[in-house]
Amino acid sequence: MKRRNFVHATLGSAGVFAAAGALAQKGGGQTYNWKMATGWAGGPLMDIGAKAFAERMEFFSGGRFKIQTFPGGGLGNALKVPETVKNGLAECGHTWMGYDWGKDVTTVLFGGYAGSFDSERMLHWLYEAGGVDMQRKFREETDDVISMPLFIRTAEVFLHSRKSVKSLADLKGLKLRTAGAWLEMSKELGAAPVTTAGGDIFPMLERGAIDAVEWGTPWENIAPGFYKVAKYLSYPGVHQPCAPFELVVNKDVWAKMPEDDRKLVELVAKMVTVESWLRIGVEDAKAFAFYKKQGVVLEQLDDEVQFAAHKVGLDWADKTAKDGARKWFAPVHKSQLEFTEAWKNANEWRNVKTKPV
Repeated sequence: MKRRNFVHATLGSAGVFAAAGALAQKGGGQTYNWKMATGWAGGPLMDIGAKAFAERMEFFSGGRFKIQTFPGGGLGNALKVPETVKNGLAECGHTWMGYDWGKDVTTVLFGGYAGSFDSERMLHWLYEAGGVDMQRKFREETDDVISMPLFIRTAEVFLHSRKSVKSLADLKGLKLRTAGAWLEMSKELGAAPVTTAGGDIFPMLERGAIDAVEWGTPWENIAPGFYKVAKYLSYPGVHQPCAPFELVVNKDVWAKMPEDDRKLVELVAKMVTVESWLRIGVEDAKAFAFYKKQGVVLEQLDDEVQFAAHKVGLDWADKTAKDGARKWFAPVHKSQLEFTEAWKNANEWRNVKTKPV
């Protein structure tokens, strides 16, 4: 990000930036040279997520924090960033928590799944309704790393596909690349899902090893170029109405940091998360015009698909909470359901109806 744009962006969250500046001045002079493992080859997740965090940490610390970001696979398995950080191969890492769903399905509640609320509600739940604290305690207890949100997506593209996908019938037998709990949920809708790291997706799609892929939002998906080998784009991302990402820090490294520097890390991570949400919202609005110019066929999913996906997600979460196999799943799910109930009429008192232009 150019310096002018960076400075302009920082003006948008005055309270956070004022606090970050005050903490930087209070810092005891300790310097840091960190390596950051990521799951990304490039694109917005790297540029306005991992690298943005590194740039802002250096800026607000007066140069005391130097964080070198590494692409996925550069410091360990791209899908196992927390393990890389825990083992001390990197001081910190940037990942999506849902990659660890096979280890503990609770991770998808923090990372977003078909039953999640939208990104605005997720931000409120995380920062104002206890979500961040639950995430920190969960990761520290189960994975022995320090965790907090870093970057968040709005609803993703449902699929970039080599063939039209609008209905439940279109999903039958579809070989799609996905991750997290949607690997299991999409099977209930008839799909044949597989998972792989981000860098492997394009060649698999290009040679027809998969029929379709879900990855990011409309803007985020321009960079990997899926549209070049998949003519159809279907939306909205009912499998992923939102997707918060995660900063993980080595627990021993964290323990040795002064409290003010810990707070600085937390504030900058929050800052980058809000910035990413704002940036993606703006860029997504432009992305559809781009796809049209490229000859991509844009298709809205049938209502039956949207309703079915949401139901599959909530049914799965309810069942998982009841079986009690994971200590943290039920309380996190309960917290999110309570938040949903509190906001159930929000569209009525937050949105003003207007006639279509």
